[in-house]
Amino acid sequence: MLSIKIKDITFNSPIIAASGTFGYGYEVKDMVDLNKIGCVITKSITLESREGNPQPRLHMSSSGMLNAIGLANVGVNKFCRDKLPKLDNLGTNVIISIAGSCIEEYINILKIIESSNGKHIGYEINISCPNVKKGGMEFGINSEITNKLTKALRLLTDRLLIVKLSPNVTSIEDIALAAESGGADMISAVNTFLGTAIDYKTGKFSLSSKFGGLSGPAIKPIALAKVNKIYKKVNIPIIGMGGVSSFQDVIEFIRLGSTLVQMGTLNYRDPSMICNFYDEIKLFIEESEFSSINELVGKFDE
Repeated sequence: MLSIKIKDITFNSPIIAASGTFGYGYEVKDMVDLNKIGCVITKSITLESREGNPQPRLHMSSSGMLNAIGLANVGVNKFCRDKLPKLDNLGTNVIISIAGSCIEEYINILKIIESSNGKHIGYEINISCPNVKKGGMEFGINSEITNKLTKALRLLTDRLLIVKLSPNVTSIEDIALAAESGGADMISAVNTFLGTAIDYKTGKFSLSSKFGGLSGPAIKPIALAKVNKIYKKVNIPIIGMGGVSSFQDVIEFIRLGSTLVQMGTLNYRDPSMICNFYDEIKLFIEESEFSSINELVGKFDE
């Protein structure tokens, strides 16, 4: 009833844990029923280890959460040695998020992980990263670079290849089309929106980096619009995300074109909510007399 099949991969649930919100993926395995989670996406892995930005790098606002973690992680070699074996025995699907500062870095990261022969089902490619060879411009704001990167990575793996898009662009559907033509299996949309916060008394920025990514309920209407724009342009499945805080939100994303939906910010407050939403969606499907959640994908009144 709630299972989704993408290519030859079955997801037990349409709800998946967004990158970074479950740590590397195994930290909350004793706190949740993994049978009710379609997939766990790891925090983004980079070529070398990263400490991330100095504190403060999280800020709760009235409209959501600002984060400027700065891709803190152990680096790909330590990840493969220490983290991946734990993920191989997690009990649900695992997708590895990767990030780089140039196309060559993405290629090297993916090659190293592929050589580990892990049981993960695919990769989510975080393209909201500065491309140092293009003057710091984000990969995700340029269709040509997105297409080139996707093509290069497609040659290296038969696992699911998912491109995660930044919403901070003029035409997100054009970036999605570039990823699709490059060989992406799915599109993740959307990453966080650029935001900031300041203390009105002191004039001091709330984040050490001054600017960060805004997530949480405030971005949901914008994220829904972005997902629907992409849905009308591409022929590959979409993983929608942005401000999910109820089971109704999940269904809204599905109706507007998402096949799967990521939960993120809410996991910081209560990681078990993802399982509660599973139960509530199942009840909704039963009471509405649908045979499957798949019947709702892209079902909106034109």
